[in-house]
Amino acid sequence: FVFMRVCKKWRIRFTLDAMLTLFIAAILGIVVGARLGYILFYGVGYYFENPAAIFAINTGGLSFHGGVIGMVIAMFIASRILKMPFASLGDLVVIVAPIGLFLGRCANFINGELWGAPTDLPWGVEFESGGGIARHPSQLYEAFLEGLVLFIVMMILAWRKKPLPRGSYIGVFMILYGVSRIAVEFVREPDVQLGYLAGDWLTMGMVLSLPMILIGIVVLIYAGMTKHPQEGLPTAAADAAADADEGKKVAVSKEATSDTVTTTTAEESASTAGTTEANPDKEETANSKVPETEGSDTNKTDNVKTIEKGDT
Repeated sequence: FVFMRVCKKWRIRFTLDAMLTLFIAAILGIVVGARLGYILFYGVGYYFENPAAIFAINTGGLSFHGGVIGMVIAMFIASRILKMPFASLGDLVVIVAPIGLFLGRCANFINGELWGAPTDLPWGVEFESGGGIARHPSQLYEAFLEGLVLFIVMMILAWRKKPLPRGSYIGVFMILYGVSRIAVEFVREPDVQLGYLAGDWLTMGMVLSLPMILIGIVVLIYAGMTKHPQEGLPTAAADAAADADEGKKVAVSKEATSDTVTTTTAEESASTAGTTEANPDKEETANSKVPETEGSDTNKTDNVKTIEKGDT
C-alpha cells in the first residue's frame, strides 16, 4: 500500500503485476542472501566442517547484511525484467523496507533471540535463553531506530513536493541504517561463536555496517551530481517505440551486411575483368585454337574423300 502510494505521489507508473515480480525476486534474494551471508560472516568454519547444516534453515542463522546483498542482486534482475531504472526501483524499496525491519526486530524480541548485554536499568528484560539475568532489549532498540525512526525519515523525504534525484533514498537508507546498527551494537551481545573482534566493544555487526555508511555517502553524492529524475515502468507507447528502434537497428544491420556482400561481389568482378585485360594474349591464344582444330578436321575429311575416290 505504501509502495503504491509513493508511486502515485511521484507520478510514476507501477502495476500490480510488476509488484508480484518484485515480491518474488525480493523473497528469493533476501532468504538466499541472508543465509549465505550468515554462513560466510558468522560461521564459515563450522559450515565447512558440516556442509549439510547449510540447508538446515529451521535451526536459524540469517544475516541482515547478507540479505541486503541478496536483495540488491534481486532488484537488479527485477529492474531488467521490468525495464525500469534500478535506482528508482531501489528508492521505492528502501522507503518501505523499515516496515519489515520493525516487524522483524519485534519477532526477535518475542522469540527471545539476539538479546543485548547485561544491564541493571529498569527496563532490563530476563530472556529464557539469556542466563536468568536482566539484559538490554536490544531488539526493541533496533525496532525503534531501524524501523520506526528510519521509516519516518524516509516518508518525510518521499513526501516532498518534488522527489529527490534517483538513488538518493538508497544513500540515505544505507547511512541511517548503518549508524543505527552501530549504535545498538554497543549494548547488544555479540554472537557466541565470534565474540568481540577487538577489545570488549568491536563486533561483526559494526564491521559490516561501516561499509554500508561509506557506500551510502558515495551513492548520495553521485545522485546529487547526476540529478536523474525518478522513473517508473515504461508505458505501452514507450515499449512500442523501443521495439521500433530495435527493429530499425536490425534493419540497418541487415542493410549494412547486404551492402558489404554487394561491394565484395563487385570487387571480385572488377578483379576478374582486370585480370582478363592484363592478359589479352592468353585470350587470343585460346580463341586461335578453335579455327585451327576446325581446319584440321576439314582437311582430314577431304583426305578421306580423296582416298574413297581412289579406292573406287
